[in-house]
Amino acid sequence: MNIKKEPSALFRWLILVFISLAMFGNYYIYDSISPLADVLTKQLGFNDSDIGLLVGIYSVPNIFMVLIGGMIIDRFGTRSSTFVFALLCMIGAFITAFSGGVLFIMALGRLIFGLGAESMIVGITTVIGRWFKGKQLSFAFGLNLTIARLGSFTAFNSPTWARSFYDNWQAPLIIAVLFGVLSVASIVIYWGMDVYAEKSYSFHRVPKQDKFNFKELLSFNTSFWYIVLLCVTFYSAIFPFETFAVKFFIEVHHTTRAHGGFLLSMIKIFAMVFSPLFGLLSDYIGHRSLLMMFGSFLLLPVYLMMAYTDVNLYIPMAMMGISFSLIPAIMWPSVAIIIDEVKLGTAYGLMSMVQNIGLAGFNFLIGWTNDYSGGYNLGMWIFSSLGFFGLIFAYLLRRNELSPQGHGLEQGIKRKS
Repeated sequence: MNIKKEPSALFRWLILVFISLAMFGNYYIYDSISPLADVLTKQLGFNDSDIGLLVGIYSVPNIFMVLIGGMIIDRFGTRSSTFVFALLCMIGAFITAFSGGVLFIMALGRLIFGLGAESMIVGITTVIGRWFKGKQLSFAFGLNLTIARLGSFTAFNSPTWARSFYDNWQAPLIIAVLFGVLSVASIVIYWGMDVYAEKSYSFHRVPKQDKFNFKELLSFNTSFWYIVLLCVTFYSAIFPFETFAVKFFIEVHHTTRAHGGFLLSMIKIFAMVFSPLFGLLSDYIGHRSLLMMFGSFLLLPVYLMMAYTDVNLYIPMAMMGISFSLIPAIMWPSVAIIIDEVKLGTAYGLMSMVQNIGLAGFNFLIGWTNDYSGGYNLGMWIFSSLGFFGLIFAYLLRRNELSPQGHGLEQGIKRKS
């Protein structure tokens, strides 16, 4: 009798590389608007509310779709689901780039992109949870985020490496379409590898759900909901800031567009370097909620420092970068620890749904606030308050996990042995 072996470590890490390359393209498309904001204002007459719309509308369909996407993933599997979602990303980027500068068509393209992008991230997150659970899970998530955020870093620094393309608003968006093609190609390769693994290896497959069960949404534990609340406050403090950051640096701190893009990309530089390390640290020592409390605490002063002081901008951006390295690298794999595998896609979908409510709302709110107040300070206070609420939710998570109702979130590999 021919006994099949388990997939090798190299095979698992190659799977991780290709699904992470898909997220690289996804992140590039999402962040292609921020370094282009002042060009859109000058050439197309867009105001901050228009720019906030282009970024915020990405999240609107995901208030509902990303939860359905998670259920689709659990029902039909990650392979076909993530392929369809990646295809939507590429189509959306294409419509935005070839919109003729019409705001409605550009927004429609961003909406279609968002329809696929967040569900694709849910699918890829589910893939990692299923391939790496019990095998350096947080480290794998950290490496995934490193490669994905390299996409953001590349987008934010595109005014430097693609300087000549910024003479016109359309050319940088065409580059984003090409990265959408990369995403689709990477998912096709993952699909082939996953099929090969199923046929050739003794590989644990998670059973697919027979039907969608909306009652499951009420069955998730308290720790999960604290993580969800931390997720929405944390990302609402980071991504809507990124929407207007380059424009803020240019108008308030008088930087060049290239330097403003580099300052913003510092968040991604720190994340690319430190996310895997923080993930590996939490794998071994545990104390996950305590580490997330520290990451939330770091966000409290950074926005007010930039708004009211002349402190070197490298300092608050480095603090934000550490926070952005720490919290996501621990937060997303924490869900895989406390939720059953068969419900993992639904759990990530629900978490992303709430996240996107925050992202849509705060992108719209900050854009309106900047136009209404004629400046950025009021928005900076909003961002700082979100950091405070994130700290509260991380504390409540720690208190719950240290109680008899805990799920082992605070335990590390060495503590379990």
